Amino acid sequence: MQDLFSIGEIARLFNINIRTLRYYDEIGLMKPEITNPETGYRYYSTKQFDRLNTIKYLRALDMPLAKIQEFFENRDAEKMVDILHEHKRVIGRQRQLLEMIEKKIESRLSQIEDALRTECGHIEEKKLPPRTLAILRKQIPVGDDLEYSIRELEQSSHLNSVIFLGKVGVSIAREDIEARKFDTFLSIFILLEADETGEKGITMLPGGDYVTIRFRGTHREAGKYYMQLLTYMEEKGYRAAGDSMEITMIDSGMTNDVSQYITEIQIPYGKTEDL
Repeated sequence: MQDLFSIGEIARLFNINIRTLRYYDEIGLMKPEITNPETGYRYYSTKQFDRLNTIKYLRALDMPLAKIQEFFENRDAEKMVDILHEHKRVIGRQRQLLEMIEKKIESRLSQIEDALRTECGHIEEKKLPPRTLAILRKQIPVGDDLEYSIRELEQSSHLNSVIFLGKVGVSIAREDIEARKFDTFLSIFILLEADETGEKGITMLPGGDYVTIRFRGTHREAGKYYMQLLTYMEEKGYRAAGDSMEITMIDSGMTNDVSQYITEIQIPYGKTEDL
């Protein structure tokens, strides 16, 4: 039986890339039995097959190379049990993270697909559930770029792993809505999902009744849609019961085409006689 095998033969026998074997040599994880000092050729013996099998097994479990080296430095059955238990815990945390990411993707897909199917200019009455917001109360002229204010909000709230795409909104004060003044925002906010947290400026918005309308374009075009909502509310005998919410559903984070932007205005309302 052959005693020594070249690096190419080992690569074929174990289906491992030659560069990977050279890297294992460099980091001391698996050095060849013999290295020819004149040619630099590496040769491996059958005694090393068991070590290489173990490396392949642990790498198939996505075990980090540092942990595999740690095992070989203290090689016994109990050490194997320890590193497998530890790696199982790591995999569990990774699975939870991937599940959270999957939920975020599903949520974002649902929101974008809903926006793409939307009927713009159509007024609806909706009963919306309680929502959690990270909010920065700051007067912002409608024409201002909101990007700096978004960064201020992120920093002031110490937001944790929040994905902003399609979740940013601004508010106009109830008093300004009633006065037909739509040129200044009262605040900027981000809608938070269940697994998103912040430390400051977090507000729970109660559920309630809203009149809503969606339109194509930016916040600059919102004024005429506020007027449509107010006309509808007057006809129905409604009055604004709080500040508005303008929520971007599709914006520059998704497309360069401004005509594809979609924003929803939501105004909480109550019967005039009840307010």
